[in-house]
Amino acid sequence: MNTMTTPFQQGPPQTVRRLAVEVVDARNLLPKDGQGSSSPYVVADFDGQRKRTTTRFKELNPVWNESLEFIVSDPENMEFEELEVEVYNDKKFGNGSGRKNHFLGRVKLYGTQFSGRGEEALVYYTLEKKSVFSWVRGEIGLKIYYYDEMLQQEEQQQQQQEQQPPPEEERHGGGNEQERNRPPMMVEEGRVFQVSEQMEHCVPLPDGPPSPRVVVMEESPSPVVRVQQDPPLPEMYGPREPEMQYHHQPEVRKMQAMRNDRVKIMKRPNGGGDYAPKDISGKKPNGESDRIHPYDLVEPMQYLFVRIVKVRGLNPPTESPFVKVRTSSHYVRSKPASYRPNEPNDSPEWNQVFALGYNKTDATGATLEISVWDSPAEQFLGGVCFDLSDVPIRDSPDSPLAPQWYRLEGGAAEQNSGRVSGDIQLSVWIGTQSDDAFPEAWSSDAPYVAHTRSKVYQSPKLWYLRVVVMEAQDLNLTPNLPPLTAPEIRVKVQLGFQSQRTRRGSMNHHSMSFHWHEDLLFVAGEPLEDSMVLLVEDRTTKEAALLGHVVIPLTSIEQRIDDRHVPAKWFPLEGGTYCGRVHLRLCLEGGYHVLDEAAHVCSDFRPTAKSLWKPPVGILELGILGARGLLPMKSKGPGKGSTDAYCVAKYGKKWVRTRTVTDSFDPRWNEQYTWQVYDPCTVLTVGVFDNWRMFADVSEERPDCRIGKIRIRVSTLESNKIYTSSYPLLVLTRTGLKKMGEIELAVRFACPSFMPDTPKIPAGMDTRLSQAEAVDPDELDEEFDTMPSSKPPDLVRIRYDRLRMLAARVQTVLGDFATQGERVQALVSWRDPRATKLFIGVCFVVAIILYSVPPKMVAVALGFYYLRHPMFRNPMPPASLNFFRRLPSLSDRLM
Repeated sequence: MNTMTTPFQQGPPQTVRRLAVEVVDARNLLPKDGQGSSSPYVVADFDGQRKRTTTRFKELNPVWNESLEFIVSDPENMEFEELEVEVYNDKKFGNGSGRKNHFLGRVKLYGTQFSGRGEEALVYYTLEKKSVFSWVRGEIGLKIYYYDEMLQQEEQQQQQQEQQPPPEEERHGGGNEQERNRPPMMVEEGRVFQVSEQMEHCVPLPDGPPSPRVVVMEESPSPVVRVQQDPPLPEMYGPREPEMQYHHQPEVRKMQAMRNDRVKIMKRPNGGGDYAPKDISGKKPNGESDRIHPYDLVEPMQYLFVRIVKVRGLNPPTESPFVKVRTSSHYVRSKPASYRPNEPNDSPEWNQVFALGYNKTDATGATLEISVWDSPAEQFLGGVCFDLSDVPIRDSPDSPLAPQWYRLEGGAAEQNSGRVSGDIQLSVWIGTQSDDAFPEAWSSDAPYVAHTRSKVYQSPKLWYLRVVVMEAQDLNLTPNLPPLTAPEIRVKVQLGFQSQRTRRGSMNHHSMSFHWHEDLLFVAGEPLEDSMVLLVEDRTTKEAALLGHVVIPLTSIEQRIDDRHVPAKWFPLEGGTYCGRVHLRLCLEGGYHVLDEAAHVCSDFRPTAKSLWKPPVGILELGILGARGLLPMKSKGPGKGSTDAYCVAKYGKKWVRTRTVTDSFDPRWNEQYTWQVYDPCTVLTVGVFDNWRMFADVSEERPDCRIGKIRIRVSTLESNKIYTSSYPLLVLTRTGLKKMGEIELAVRFACPSFMPDTPKIPAGMDTRLSQAEAVDPDELDEEFDTMPSSKPPDLVRIRYDRLRMLAARVQTVLGDFATQGERVQALVSWRDPRATKLFIGVCFVVAIILYSVPPKMVAVALGFYYLRHPMFRNPMPPASLNFFRRLPSLSDRLM
């Protein structure tokens, strides 16, 4: 009989993550006790744990201020867990006629909305219905945060018991023999699924402890299940049948992110000739057409990996040895060795990995030579030779190849002298760019590691700083002003490089104070280490006189994520003796999204406060395959050009940068990246740059030259399909439209798909829409001229300055009209398939209503709706207008 040991029985203290849900209060609840009131209490359910607050007797605006804590069983996948908060009316305090507690509303939150301790804020969530026929109203105020703590050994067993689900008798009022003989369970996305003996169904269970095997997919209104079949199931699930399939019940939707589906895209005349995107989905590496790789959107590139760890017993000892790695086509040299403190100099260390380009056809009969040399004298200290045909191949997710010790050997003339001795620890294997060691390896196609390796960046979280300048008192004004001259007092606010100044303050002669009541907005980035500087200036005379200043750290300013009122404060002015005081209302707005991109090509609309984020709707996967036909961007020698290209992709807060492929007009990157998509009406931007920093002087800060860029709107991508296309890199110069090359990308938007969409190609730059091919040379000369013009004044004064400004205004107005028309066209052209489905559904419902309801009743209902009282109006724009504004248009394809 096998014995299973629980993780909390023995061992050192462990770290446990707790989720704290502070139930603060509720507002405007619905009376449900038959006496015009309710006695509410709150029940929170998270990760199979269920806890409740106390009951507030006959209170429609109850205040609890109670904290409910839960154990997070899987902290790594906490963002995919769901927290459900429900409000009930306690029947014990009613008139006694009800048989059960009345439902007053609920709120569903996801792990992506949880904040760490110290970053939480009070958020009021609108109570939602449980079904279509539920009648609820009001909102509930919650503070949600998580924290980690160390558990002592005596507490570990108690925490294990708390994570167990309540007995069936407590949950359902009793048990039966079938529940006790329940088959094993599987966990998908934090939910538990029952697996029958035939493994024919996956049925979600209401409660149960989470299992270590969690397959993470994105949340959706209904459970989204994806059964992972690649790794073998644990023994607790029983033996796995090779040809077994899982049949899901109708209420369980399965995400079908096909890994090998390549869509054949019909080419449309989107641009002129060679300026349109091309489908390259038929390209596959030789001999690899039926093989699924970890990087399934890109072509696998094989590399010969050499990991040099250290040497022991080196004779003769040396102070600065190095290692040479040589093949028939590559030669590299390691960095200088390092020594551990208080150790002899016969054991140098490197811990360096090399990734050399590998071609299986050229490697037949080839050898790999690894030798150790003395740096000052270039003295040979020993080496090892490998036959490349015997090097093992590692495919992910195989474990890394452990390094081994090899005896250093010398040449034929040195074997008799006995000078060479020692062992070298290294490992050699053949892998692809998906290998764990590749990102930090010295690559043969990107040898300058400091400026060429791929990187991932996160944009800092941005806040709007709202400064309301209200009043200033007791200012030391300039004496001896002329009669009937009012002082001109202005307030200047500085935050970093941002600076704004108020208008002239109005003076109150009775109290000798100045009033503004003016809002100033700034952008502050985390970490909030800067300080806001406020200057009160007297600009009555020609020279501005400083009357006082205030320095306010951003960390002391209150953060607001809703529309609650922030109290104003008085701040004393500094500058010597008493200089007066200023009345300010300050807050950091977290309920808005700080636009760091153009609105029509924005890649993220989430507010700053994490607690306001909605769950993601899918995953965007980008495979950067390579580029073709790039133009030379720099001169490498007399009559020879060169390009050292890399790609940068930006979506949301995440920036990615590929490695730099040096001296190539047809670079191949084959790197794959993923982003979580919270809103499909967003745009992915990919740019190609030429690397200048590798060869520039350290003192010379020369920016990298941009070769070209493209944009892809996510809403135009069909769900779970791969688009492999080649996009032209176009730049408009003084001499006309110029093609800088092509970039090859593979894109997939993985999300639940419920209807068959129309295949389409992701849109690139449209030259016909931009009219870039039909530009007259005179127009180009005018377009690239400076402002003001560098031409003679008598030639272009009227034509250039006035006409161009007028034409720009006319063009903007016409462009706005055209954008609205294109959005209307997008509703019926299936350019945004999700929007067209919604529009057709709404039209169908409206047609049924107009057919079944008399026209007079429809007119009366519309009249009552549009003439409703302002108290029933929402200050926010209607959802239909927001839906229409987010439809795709051709404006994001203009160059």
